[in-house]
This record gives sequence, structure tokens and C-alpha cells, in this order.
Amino acid sequence: MYSNSNDDVIEKEQNKYINNAKDFLGNPQKIKELLHKVISKATERKGYLGDAWENLHLFADLVKAYSKGEYKHVQPSTVVTIIGALLYFVSPIDLVPDFIIGLGLFDDAAVIAFTLKKLSKELDHFKQWKNAQTIPLENPLD
Repeated sequence: MYSNSNDDVIEKEQNKYINNAKDFLGNPQKIKELLHKVISKATERKGYLGDAWENLHLFADLVKAYSKGEYKHVQPSTVVTIIGALLYFVSPIDLVPDFIIGLGLFDDAAVIAFTLKKLSKELDHFKQWKNAQTIPLENPLD
């Protein structure tokens, strides 16, 4: 895992995006555009992302559900933190520039992992909620 000093560096980098993230709350169009950028970049770089791939989708699903008013069991500050991580991910200018193939996504993955660790309880609750939202297939014989 990360040492505390690494966590401090990652948190400092992510915090640079938090103020911008606040502007996304209550603006479904901005959220939609951001999520499109996130999924597009994640799809292009899937092979380099490892576990971050699934976590990005989880983050995007939570932000989308929250912005649509479908999921309300989360603090706005949690959503802002996740949006900050997503903004960091799509930004080409960060700790390690994205054009450095392979290494350029290392810091992005670190911010995603840090956010996941920081918000693990809230994300676990969202996963449970999300899994409960799936409609079970009806038995055609019933």
C-alpha cells in the first residue's frame, strides 16, 4: 500500500481538483460530459489501469446515480471527492503527465486507489445499494 507521505502527496494533488469538483454538483450536463471523458479515457487505457478500471466505473456509477437523484445515501462531500478524483484522472496535466505511456497513468491509479481507501465505507454502501437495484429475472414457469 502507500505510506503516509505518499498519501499526503496524493491527497494534495487530488485537492487541487476539489474546488472545481464543487461546480459539478447540481449540474447534470457537466457531470454527463465528465463521465463521458472518464469512460472514454478509461476505455482507451484499459490495459494500463488494472484494478483502477473497475473502480473508475464504480465512481462513475455513484456520481451518475447521485446526480439523477437515484442514490441519496451519501454526503455531497463524498461525491465532490469522487468528482475530484475523476477530474484528476481526465486531466492531462498532473503529477506524471499522461503522455508518458504506462507511467502517466500511475499517479491516476494512485489517486483512484487513495479515494477508494478513503471512502471505502461509503462505496461499500453504494455497491450494496447498486446490487439491490438489479431486478431479478422472473422464472418463466411461475
